[in-house]
Amino acid sequence: MDVDVAARHEWIRPGAFEVAPGVHRIPLPMPGDGLRAVNVYAVDDGDGLVLVDAGWARPEAREALEAALGDLGRGLGDVRRFLVTHLHQDHYTLAVRLRAEFGTPIALGEGERPSLEALLSGTHDRQLGKLERGGAAELAAMVRSAVAADGGKPEPNYEAPDEWLADGDEIDLGTRTLRVVSTPGHTRGHVVFADAAHSLLFAGDHVLPHITPSIGLEAARTPLPLGDYLDSLRRVRELPDLRLLPAHGPATPSAHARVEELLEHHEQRLDRTAEALEPGVETAFEVAGRLGWTRRERNFADLDVFNQVLAVGETAAHLNVLVARDRASRSAVDGVDRYRSI
Repeated sequence: MDVDVAARHEWIRPGAFEVAPGVHRIPLPMPGDGLRAVNVYAVDDGDGLVLVDAGWARPEAREALEAALGDLGRGLGDVRRFLVTHLHQDHYTLAVRLRAEFGTPIALGEGERPSLEALLSGTHDRQLGKLERGGAAELAAMVRSAVAADGGKPEPNYEAPDEWLADGDEIDLGTRTLRVVSTPGHTRGHVVFADAAHSLLFAGDHVLPHITPSIGLEAARTPLPLGDYLDSLRRVRELPDLRLLPAHGPATPSAHARVEELLEHHEQRLDRTAEALEPGVETAFEVAGRLGWTRRERNFADLDVFNQVLAVGETAAHLNVLVARDRASRSAVDGVDRYRSI
């Protein structure tokens, strides 16, 4: 690994790292996942700890969390509450496992109800409908085969939270007060936690320092997730500029600086998507094949199946914003969304 790459991934080093008085960042491993790790934040509330996000329900993550808490002179039983930014498994599922053992209550944004209900019922189509509407029938068939091999069971390690959080709720932790700010886009119920008095923003996956979060990868997607996400970025920009405590990547001094970069990135991506929409009628799958992916501008065909699924969804999200801005039109033909430049 070269020096630049090593420095970029320094944040995944295990341990408990103080990012502010009474707040420690604890990276938990995500073996086999390109994100490498997820940050959990341990907040001292006077009598114990509150964790912002919880990690993935995997043995490696639990072991790393227990070791990091031990470095702070604490144990898993000292965690009094989980505040979870959103429903994705690397944020939510370890909380469910630990609640079964220690009774620790879990709080989650109320906008995640529809997706959680779909996950618990096993009725979600695991992006199949979105792929088929995007013109990626062959890709959908590959995913369907994988789902069938898994037995189509409900997702493991998902249960309802103890508390649903609403936008504007204030959470008194004794040492500080966190304000719940609804930030739909990455998921429909994503929330961030703002600690204005201490200039901290627990941002989950909403604002990430090195990458752009996926949009609308969830069981119950909204009609315009990218539009929701851009609105949510602007909402964070209206807050005081707080220190960014992201779920993936190192803490950085300014949430606003990264918000501006993300807004600019998506404007550029919208322009590139419009340029890739050739004359005639196109599907999201066809347009995705003409765009570069990741920082390396990889070809769509070179992506693995999971990332091709993400790419089709991202392309559809950008095309639908172009439609909303009257830069493209959309029509449905035989269950497939087809787009045309205006």
